[in-house]
Amino acid sequence: MDSHPPPRTSFKLILGSSSVARKHILAEMGYEFQVMSADIDEKGIRRENPDELVMVLAEAKADAIISRMNISDYGKEDTEPTLLITSDIVVVHEGIIREKPSSKEEARQFLKGYSGGHVSTVGSVLVANLKTGRRYGGLDKAEVYFHDIPDEIIENLIDEGIVFNVAGGLLLEHPLTLPFVEAVVNRCQR
Repeated sequence: MDSHPPPRTSFKLILGSSSVARKHILAEMGYEFQVMSADIDEKGIRRENPDELVMVLAEAKADAIISRMNISDYGKEDTEPTLLITSDIVVVHEGIIREKPSSKEEARQFLKGYSGGHVSTVGSVLVANLKTGRRYGGLDKAEVYFHDIPDEIIENLIDEGIVFNVAGGLLLEHPLTLPFVEAVVNRCQR
């Protein structure tokens, strides 16, 4: 654990996500933040291009959250600026976008497909300043290479259930998954 004091901010933060990993990142950095969930139908928003899909989903999440707020309260001159952070991520395997698996069989198919191979991840982050209305978004892409993943590990991951809450059923940091990650190569940030 870092011994540095938490960063001082001159703004409030709202994390527009119920993701445990995203909450953990902000908390580890020492930020205080409010959590709001977008509650959108992500499957109803489709794009063929993964870069476009994750950005459109991050925008839709921000729009959904903002639509439930009294946004004029955030624009007052004496109000502290508030930043809303939304994001999305997909896994691309053999040219196919994979989101959260919807069944045990689909999760098993996903994970067996990654074994001894590789996937791409495409993630987006959108920061909306609720005081000014300005938004800035960016992408992060990586290639993930795997050693062979034993069937027993795949079944344990499925039984645990966490694979149903993450894009492509893939949680790289998970103690069962991590030993089988051969390499992660960052491809592009913008």
